[in-house]
Amino acid sequence: MTGNRSRIIPAQVTHLDAVTALEALTFPEDAISKRSFRRFVESSTADFHVLVVDARVIGYTVVLYRNNTNLARLYALVVDEGCRSRGYGRSLLQTAEELADKRHSLFLRTEVATSNTVAQQLMNSEGFRAIELREAYFPPSSSQSTDALVLQKLLPRYEMGEDSGVGATDEYVPMLTQSTEFTCGPASLLMAMDYFDRPSSDPQAEELEIWRQATTIYMTSGHGGCGPHGLARAAYQRGLKVRVEVNTEQPLFVDSVRQEQKKTVMQRIQQADMTYLREQDVPIVVRDYDVSLIKEDLSQGCLIMALISTYQFDGIRAPHWVLICAADDDFIYINDPDYDTLPWESPTERQYLPVPISTFSKAFGYGGRKQKAAVVLWAN
Repeated sequence: MTGNRSRIIPAQVTHLDAVTALEALTFPEDAISKRSFRRFVESSTADFHVLVVDARVIGYTVVLYRNNTNLARLYALVVDEGCRSRGYGRSLLQTAEELADKRHSLFLRTEVATSNTVAQQLMNSEGFRAIELREAYFPPSSSQSTDALVLQKLLPRYEMGEDSGVGATDEYVPMLTQSTEFTCGPASLLMAMDYFDRPSSDPQAEELEIWRQATTIYMTSGHGGCGPHGLARAAYQRGLKVRVEVNTEQPLFVDSVRQEQKKTVMQRIQQADMTYLREQDVPIVVRDYDVSLIKEDLSQGCLIMALISTYQFDGIRAPHWVLICAADDDFIYINDPDYDTLPWESPTERQYLPVPISTFSKAFGYGGRKQKAAVVLWAN
């Protein structure tokens, strides 16, 4: 922390007068009230810390949390004008990140006036990225624009090492973005093939070829998606060891298809794939493949393609294949092949993407019957 005599400590009631006065000087048109600051001191859904130098409060930060979400909001970060450009703002920001991370928040989000370039530069240097422009967000002021940039940072980062959990913890699984809206399964398989030293010489062509081999019609409209048995068949034919995990012996995802003809085709395709897999002695295991079993397979050097519902992330009930790479006590880490399904900003941030175990458990399964499907892969 900057300064030998500086401390960042939890705010107490005795700090409220100083904080309220500093707030009024900084934001005269839209100051947080003393009553609100008092609530932050007492609230279990807020982290309110003050920066004290030589027994004087010269800054503060407030981080707010909402129940049942993994989003933290940086509600306030203020440094006394006479004490700026000394690293105090960065110290407060890093403290806010640490506090949100301790609460297992995935994101820390804040709003900054478009005219406040100093704050934007600080946020950008700490890994925040602009995700939205909100017009007329702040009240009119002579000192700043009314428009705001919404800035956000993904907090947990997977780090290789002995204590990083189970799975691909010594070498990152390569990241690949799917080239079409319907090839998340093939793209996930290609990532696994690359990791297991069987990279494709032409990934885009191979992606479509895998889709052609593995597609099963279970979507209500548009292109067909890939089922677990078809993907397992494609993986086996490309030299990987394979096991299929499902939680029912019945045909999968039939409920999502209305036309009887499509249901019949879908059942025939699944049956043909299952017959092929059994002839090759590829296990098809029927059980509730839960997080504990996922971790067990990861500890044995496997990667896992899992079919999730994106409802937990975007409110849309769509099936989507992701590749599980690692896990620890808090998160399942996935490579997400789709640049547009989940709220991440770049391919780098979709590699080893941390998904809280509780969120993953809700997302793992599709349809009204919560049918689960996974394809476990390892080197031959």
